[in-house]
Amino acid sequence: MTLTEDTLLSLPDGPLHVVQDGPRAAPALLLLHGSAASTTSWRALVPLLTAAHRVIRIDLRGHGRSAAPAEGGYAIAEQARTVGTALDRLGVAHAVAVGHSSGGYAATALAEVRPDLVCAVVLVNTGPSLDAFVGPDAATITPEQWPPPDELVRAFASTGFRPGFAIPQDFVDEVRAMTFDAFAASMRASLTYLGEGSLPDRLAKLGKPLQVVFGDQDRRWRPASAADYRAVPGARVDWLPGSGHTPILEDPAGTAALLLAFTAARAGRA
Repeated sequence: MTLTEDTLLSLPDGPLHVVQDGPRAAPALLLLHGSAASTTSWRALVPLLTAAHRVIRIDLRGHGRSAAPAEGGYAIAEQARTVGTALDRLGVAHAVAVGHSSGGYAATALAEVRPDLVCAVVLVNTGPSLDAFVGPDAATITPEQWPPPDELVRAFASTGFRPGFAIPQDFVDEVRAMTFDAFAASMRASLTYLGEGSLPDRLAKLGKPLQVVFGDQDRRWRPASAADYRAVPGARVDWLPGSGHTPILEDPAGTAALLLAFTAARAGRA
């Protein structure tokens, strides 16, 4: 039986929203959302994962129901340290860290700052380097336009999905519920982190098993750039045909199949 637990963890720099699904004794799977998203972005995927995993979703600082950083900082390494503290509080000793889009930077940073905690990394449409970016500039939304009307959010978010995909209303609502500072600062933090070192370079140094999943119709990052991750020894790289930047919503079954095959293969080698 799947048990869902929705909690606000009381941490020194403010409450952090955590959702857990699946048997608590199963191997932990940590899901980290992208910029201007939240734990809800994983909802279609979670039921496909809980037979094999304890699935843990966390709202990063300034997103969803988690408090903004106490000092206003959104640096990726700080977000990762907060996630590590939360997993310690939950009694998680080891987890596969899964990140969608910029959530992949937090997953990678968690492996950097807490290599004891992260046993493998899965990146879903996470851009490997700045030169792979082809999406819109977040600066097209200004403070004076905040909170932006639904149509502006949908226009900005349209490249986050394959053409014709219906953007969920709850995604639009969550963007509008954010502060402009959280929206802009979290995106700047991702670009800063990537500018300081490409993900293939960072991950090659870590030596963690890696699975990369990329929608082949991504309009934020060049789909072919997923091949850059082959520089990481032993990395698996797969493209999902017909999916855009957000296969966790566009093709949850295909995404789950690749993720579960990866974790099963790891378990088989244990």
